Amino acid sequence: MSESTYSGPLGGHSPRRERQDSSANAATASQGADAAGSGQEGGGQGTGIYQGEDLAAALLTRVFQRLPGSLTVRLWSGAPFAVGAETGRAASDPRFVLVFRNPEVVCTMVLGRDPLRLAEAYFRGDVDIEGDLFAALRLKDHLESMQLPMRDRISAALGAFRLRALNQQAQRSAGEAAPQHGPHVRGHSRDENRDAIEFHYDVSNEFYRLWLDRAMVYSCAYFERADMSLDDAQQAKLEHICRKLMLRPEERFLDVGCGWGTLVIYAAQHFGVHAHGITLSEKQLSVARQRIAEAGLEDRVIVELKDYRDLGADSAYDKVASIGMFEHVGLKKLPLYFSTLRRVLKPDGLLLNHGITHAQFSWDKIPSTQFINRYVFPDGQLDNISNIENVMERAGFEIADVESLRPHYALTLRAWVDRLERRHARALEYVSEATYRVWRLYMAGSRLGFERNQIQLHQILAVKLGEDGRSGMPLRPHWEPAREFTAEGL
Repeated sequence: MSESTYSGPLGGHSPRRERQDSSANAATASQGADAAGSGQEGGGQGTGIYQGEDLAAALLTRVFQRLPGSLTVRLWSGAPFAVGAETGRAASDPRFVLVFRNPEVVCTMVLGRDPLRLAEAYFRGDVDIEGDLFAALRLKDHLESMQLPMRDRISAALGAFRLRALNQQAQRSAGEAAPQHGPHVRGHSRDENRDAIEFHYDVSNEFYRLWLDRAMVYSCAYFERADMSLDDAQQAKLEHICRKLMLRPEERFLDVGCGWGTLVIYAAQHFGVHAHGITLSEKQLSVARQRIAEAGLEDRVIVELKDYRDLGADSAYDKVASIGMFEHVGLKKLPLYFSTLRRVLKPDGLLLNHGITHAQFSWDKIPSTQFINRYVFPDGQLDNISNIENVMERAGFEIADVESLRPHYALTLRAWVDRLERRHARALEYVSEATYRVWRLYMAGSRLGFERNQIQLHQILAVKLGEDGRSGMPLRPHWEPAREFTAEGL
């Protein structure tokens, strides 16, 4: 795929929708607010493709009038102006500029019903963020709760219809196609889960390779220091998991949702286990098998394309890991999921469940959950940590340990986004600009969610007790490494 025809969210604004004339500014935006309500055009039409800059500025001023602080907005004409509750009293946030590249996206801001309309516009390139994306994402709370008084809503709607009418004959430049929506998941059936995994994970192995660590670990890293490299932090996470599970030579180890095979390979190489991985992604399976062969571990490691519901014999494994997997199962299927994992464990066997949890209880339909299910994880559903523990206990597990890694995931996502941004041009060799933007916004927004404690990451170590109630756990388990691990040899 050729490089995008515009610079995108990383840098300067696009020349394809610019106009030379510039008449909208903070003063005219303020003066034009009444014009938006009365339907009078605010002037400054210029001679370019689009008309109505003053009217558009007035509409955006009204939309953001209750925004705390002040931010800078720029229209297709290139004219910047300030909006927000403190415009004129405080300097605009210097970290970013919000760019609207055509009148229709301004109209959609006012008239649209889709809570994700601004995200869609960003994916298409109709809206851009120049500067610090993380700072811009703090607008999310305002946009989600944005409620104008009835008089302002009517006035803004009339202004939006007027702006749309002014530009009916305008020829819009072709932008990015909107990103594909994921398949709708109703009951988390085998077919639905397979299609959802294909949508998310089979984008391109090379795309993931651009921004993941050297070993391609697609889950929260474990930072022993804040300045630790991503490669070393993911190595430390693999070690942490294996030590928590107390893996021993010749044990049978199952990794549910094994990805590109990193954990099963690591466990076989460093702890001498016989490892079995299962995945629903054909592209991941192909890479995992290649890596196993290259490591000379075909006699110790097997990976398969298999649904967890199709796992066979009872009491087949000494240890089981579920890393970033249970989020795809569906809340109603969690009892079946954990009962299945308990069934395949031997008595005294250990399960490590590592995954994202929700600060809220259940998975209600709100903009953030709609975003995840529409663009990223069609089958994704999260719940509160206490509910997850309750389901595991009802399935017959004893909870031995719970560890929160929430700050670690924020650091992981910071590293992923930084790597993806630095490899923007290369990413466009494997995915479209719209898909690149989906991933950039998704991971940046997730980092903000972890920092604000809206989402969390927990590792739960659970035991399948023996018939006499024994757990096989030492009285005081020690799984912290005696030395610092590095990514050498991965």
